[in-house]
Amino acid sequence: MVRRIRTLACLVFAAVGMAACDSPNSVDLSNTQEGVLPATESSKDFGEYVLYFNALNTDQLSPDIAREYGIVRSKSRAMLNVSIHRKLANGQSEAVTGGVSASAINLNGQLKTMTLREVREDTAIYYIGELAITDGEVLIYTIDAMPSNDPSRFTVRFKKQFFVEQ
Repeated sequence: MVRRIRTLACLVFAAVGMAACDSPNSVDLSNTQEGVLPATESSKDFGEYVLYFNALNTDQLSPDIAREYGIVRSKSRAMLNVSIHRKLANGQSEAVTGGVSASAINLNGQLKTMTLREVREDTAIYYIGELAITDGEVLIYTIDAMPSNDPSRFTVRFKKQFFVEQ
């Protein structure tokens, strides 16, 4: 009888584990750490282009900035900011438009998608998006960017841990 209960318990745990792996909101974590930049990195050079990126808690934004761009200020929300720059012959760079998409996965394998929107300020061009976070959560962001009128495609992955101070 004890053996049957143990066998049944093992089958239930195996079924639950398989269902969690097959869930549409979970992702295989076996290779998520490959090619991931640390949180201390904020740009990646791709030759003719540089991709700049940053993620932060939205409560770090000033109320005026958050209001101007329609961003919800909260300790439990994070904002991703991405900018594509083309290098110029004089050593400077210019912000360019493009197609930018992003997603994040936490260490539990939960995929978090976000919609990025374009923001322009004079000559600056940003793509920003928001998502919910929990205290201590580590997110691995994947950003895909394609500059307008250029067939190039750039992918950056970086890791960021968020803290939600009470």
